[in-house]
Amino acid sequence: MTHPFLSPTPPETPGALLARARDLPVPRVALVNAGSATALAGLREMAAAGLATPILIGDPAKIRDAATQIDWDISDLPLIDAPREAASVAAAELARDSGADAIMKGQVHTSTFLKGLLPSRAGLRAPGARCGHVFHITLPGDDRPLFLTDAALNVAPDVETRKACLAHAVRLAQLVGIERPRAAMLGATEDPIASIPNTLESQDIADWAKDALPQADVAGPIAMDLALSAEAARIKGYENPVAGAADIMVAPAITTGNVLFKTLAFGMGACAGGVVMGAKVPFLLTSRAQKTPARLASAALGMIVAADAARTAPAAQ
Repeated sequence: MTHPFLSPTPPETPGALLARARDLPVPRVALVNAGSATALAGLREMAAAGLATPILIGDPAKIRDAATQIDWDISDLPLIDAPREAASVAAAELARDSGADAIMKGQVHTSTFLKGLLPSRAGLRAPGARCGHVFHITLPGDDRPLFLTDAALNVAPDVETRKACLAHAVRLAQLVGIERPRAAMLGATEDPIASIPNTLESQDIADWAKDALPQADVAGPIAMDLALSAEAARIKGYENPVAGAADIMVAPAITTGNVLFKTLAFGMGACAGGVVMGAKVPFLLTSRAQKTPARLASAALGMIVAADAARTAPAAQ
């Protein structure tokens, strides 16, 4: 029996997101620990949709066996011999040397995957740069996205990390066509109070954003009902450009963000594509539980972020 709070409506890959990605160069996507039928099938879907050019990294024997299981001829694809923990290190080296435009998690724990990518020795982050995961979430029949950070990477982000996550989300929102994003620094209340320290921090971040992110409207702290419901804001007398119109929600901790993402995905049938930003190339943290629409949405986001990274790289040097 299906739980009554789970949506029977299947997710749909947002057409507007796919359309925006179609005009961009197809990224070379390195699949870390590719010796899994599920992971390979996901990358094959992306390649068939014109969203990825595959590069396979891992144990060659396991990769070939997995490809046989899904009846995929990989004889013409690049295959890099780097089993287990060496796979993410090899992917980092490839991306650092401009041999890959995006890196995708295969049959590997997220912590192991990131361990080879995030340290400074990997060479994928500028000094002091902070990475953040951003979800692009849409409901069936509606392409308007809601961006959510960070529900998958930063466990207990401090103020500086949440500033970076906010900046990443604002950038991604603009890349998909939202000229002036409206961002909500989520809290249990719209009043900054000492007993809930993250509300004070959210106020500080919102104040910082006035100068640091003039291309966005940022409110914080703000409760979720005020961020999404104009009626709730009217009843409570809360006036802010973000009220009832948030494009972005920044969670104070990973538990809040993860519960919110899964509530929307499993409870409302939302399509949640995600990407890690802040490194030289985007990272795709696809999950075995994700359906095809979410994987394709993640691929489209990777394509969009990779193209932006390629455009901005020369100016950053």
